[in-house]
Parts: sequence; structure tokens; C-alpha cells
Amino acid sequence: MSPSRPGAAGATRTCPHCKTTILQSATICPSCRHYLRFDAPASVAGASSNALQVEGTIRHPAEGGAWEYAVVLVIRDEDGKEINRQVVGVGALFGGDVRTFSLTVEVTPTHDTRRPPKRPGLRH
Repeated sequence: MSPSRPGAAGATRTCPHCKTTILQSATICPSCRHYLRFDAPASVAGASSNALQVEGTIRHPAEGGAWEYAVVLVIRDEDGKEINRQVVGVGALFGGDVRTFSLTVEVTPTHDTRRPPKRPGLRH
């Protein structure tokens, strides 16, 4: 499951609460927001920052048929190669419905300066 050695930057694990793949260093699960580790100082938990935040709203007009939607998240590397693609959610909007979609990318600095070698065809 981990793309790198345990303890290395980018290493992953499964949240024991919601079973989402999360960073091994996480003290709070970004999906279910449960606390995972109580041994880390509070300042470490707050050290992350939002590198990207996008929000948009879709409003279905009062008339017309339903709109179906699929929220697809795609992550690409510096060469434009797709690393990961996931359908995050699906649903439908009916006349007068409103949905707001938000995407936030949090980054947390580490002291790990190593860079793992690129492996062809590897999907994280």
C-alpha cells in the first residue's frame, strides 16, 4: 500500500475508522476527521497549509429535466502523466437544486529530503 518505506514522506496507511488511505504522518483523518494519534504535539497537527482551494456552485434551473453529475478527481505529475483517477461522488440535481463542490489540497512540510526513484507504470 505504501508508495515508499514506512516513515518516509508520502508513506500511507489505512484509517482505522473509515478505511480511507491516508498519509502515515496524519494525526487527524482528512476524510472522517477522527483523531488518529494523540502523541504528536498540537503544533504539528496545525502545521499544514492549503496549497490549493477551489469551490464552485451548480444551480439547476427550476424548469427542465434532472442533471446527473459525476465528480472525478485526477492527479497528474509534472509530465502530465496520470497518477490517480477517482470518482469521488455521483448524484442528480432536480429543478431548483443547488450543489456546492469544494476541493482543498493540504500540504505539510517534512524533514525528508530524499526523492524516491521513478518507476515506469507505477500508480500511487
